[in-house]
Amino acid sequence: MYGLHGKLFAQEGKRDEFVEIMKRAAAIVGELPSCHIYLVNEDVEDPTCIWIYEVWDSEEAHDESLKDERVRALIGEAMPLMGGKPEGIKLNVAGGHGL
Repeated sequence: MYGLHGKLFAQEGKRDEFVEIMKRAAAIVGELPSCHIYLVNEDVEDPTCIWIYEVWDSEEAHDESLKDERVRALIGEAMPLMGGKPEGIKLNVAGGHGL
């Protein structure tokens, strides 16, 4: 399984709006059988930071999800709210509770 742990930054005062967009994205990709987990998290210490944790069947399945027109529209909505360059890591998901 393929995993991503991303750190995104919202502009000051825009995190709530950004989180709502990311939760809508989670609902869309949650319909895909290749997406096992898509969690949207708010950083407790940084009011501009959002953490996204994703688990997919494969990197290709994740990449294919980015071609969905609904996902692309949400990316377009989220981009103006971003307050910095995204950071993240790719993971090989070995297993655990919740999969």
